[in-house]
Amino acid sequence: MKKIIFAFAVLLSMTACTQNKPSQATENKTDAAVQAETTAGTEAPDSIDPQTKLQNMQEVQAYLKECGTFFIATVDGDQPHVRAFGVSEIINDRLYIMTGKVKDVYKQMAANGKFEICALKASGSEWMRVTGTLVNDETLAVKEEFLNRNEGLKSMYKADDGNMAVLYITNGTARFCSFAEPERTVHF
Repeated sequence: MKKIIFAFAVLLSMTACTQNKPSQATENKTDAAVQAETTAGTEAPDSIDPQTKLQNMQEVQAYLKECGTFFIATVDGDQPHVRAFGVSEIINDRLYIMTGKVKDVYKQMAANGKFEICALKASGSEWMRVTGTLVNDETLAVKEEFLNRNEGLKSMYKADDGNMAVLYITNGTARFCSFAEPERTVHF
């Protein structure tokens, strides 16, 4: 029942992201100050220096880790599908997620790499939405590192089992949303 309520809260929060109202503190700031805060890090991914890109990626991953469970939306034809995920890792300056190649979610990602993640903090009033494109990486060393950082997955996957898929995000955009603060966007 908690999972159903959580999923419903995620769906509600996804629609609320575009309906944010500035907080009382924000209303007292100048329009220029609010605009500068809201658009910080909104440059196109290709124009961001590597250090800023990595810092943005680390911020996104820290948020995902704090939330624990996050939801990934994919499409199958014209039908969207949303699934719960729980692991992400930065390896070689790339943000990865992991799944199995036998799963429908992987088949959908392979057919169309575009995705959206929604991660909701425990408070229920802060969430992050991430978009971009997922790229499969068959590098054995990356798979091994992913498993070493997530020991619990070793009972289900092996780096060379032909099933384990690690996918990294390219052209990533993260939107940090809240009921109390203006939306903030970063690219990585």
